[in-house]
Amino acid sequence: MKRKLKIAIFCTNEWPTPPPQNTFYAPLWIAYYVAEGLAKRGHKVFYFGSKESRLKYAKLISFGMPAIKYNKKLTPLIPRNNEKVVNFYEQLMISNIYQMDKKEKFDIIHIHPYRRCIVFAPLTRTPTVVTIHDPIKGLQKYMLSWTKKFPQIYLISLSNTQRKLLPKLNYIATVYNGIDLKKFKFNKKPRNFFVAAGRFIPEKGIDLAVSAAKKAKVRLKIAGGPARGHFWENKIKPYLNKNIKYVGMIDYLKMGNFYRQAKGLLYPHRWQEPFGLVFIEAMACGTPVIAFDRGSAKEIIKDGKTGFIVKNFKGIVKAIKKIKMIDRKECQKRVKENFTIEKMVENYEKAFYKIAKL
Repeated sequence: MKRKLKIAIFCTNEWPTPPPQNTFYAPLWIAYYVAEGLAKRGHKVFYFGSKESRLKYAKLISFGMPAIKYNKKLTPLIPRNNEKVVNFYEQLMISNIYQMDKKEKFDIIHIHPYRRCIVFAPLTRTPTVVTIHDPIKGLQKYMLSWTKKFPQIYLISLSNTQRKLLPKLNYIATVYNGIDLKKFKFNKKPRNFFVAAGRFIPEKGIDLAVSAAKKAKVRLKIAGGPARGHFWENKIKPYLNKNIKYVGMIDYLKMGNFYRQAKGLLYPHRWQEPFGLVFIEAMACGTPVIAFDRGSAKEIIKDGKTGFIVKNFKGIVKAIKKIKMIDRKECQKRVKENFTIEKMVENYEKAFYKIAKL
């Protein structure tokens, strides 16, 4: 029988863990689920986060530090210096983790913000595992390339597609994100509208969802934001009407109810998304997804079975008209078999044991 591991996990101290309902930061939810899941399996998990964090199974280590967003001393500094403030306090937390490693001798140090840990990881023999949440391009590609110089840094990708731009890094596994199925309940009988969700930026393609719904003559409800800025004012707001409605920003824990009512989710994204979390959230509710053939879409959506993967705008319109072909139970089944919290935790555990060579 394999011995249990001693694991340090850190994502961010910008918010407490779990984050407030009106704040959605996927890496923080993933870190929370993995920490609690591994601790439930008997591993000794040290979770590093703000002092307001609440964990049931993992041991919280905060060093007395409040969440950055809750620190009143930082409030006047954040509007103009948010990235610098977050960078400083996350690096401060990470430096404390590596200091603590000298005494605790962790088997694994699991860090989510890789940019903050690359300078610390080479200073110890303890393996550092980094989960890559961003597309590997531009500055991220350059910084990640440095990890090749440090054999004690291991990388976990969110999809196999994500690796393509830097395939020769020290990857230990691909681990798909998982969700809590209790928050995304199945609905057999949807209402007569489609949905779109995401930030109002070109990459998310909300404007294309609006155009496709208009072309296909179907109703569309949009959740996301913020409802300001050039993209909102020019690409979305002018096209709202009785059939194309904006419902505002919805708390993450209430998104399941939004998805489950819809005939389908329109997600014509313009970027190579490493892992489409919205795909599995919608499918868990039984809601099929129509998405472009980009990023991780093909690894998550089964074309013609849990949604449609299309090449262009015309494909979206055609897929909307074929949505009744999809068996909503197949959508839920796909998530249950591949994208649950339990499956994700199991795969992280396998990766950690592989590194620890136990």
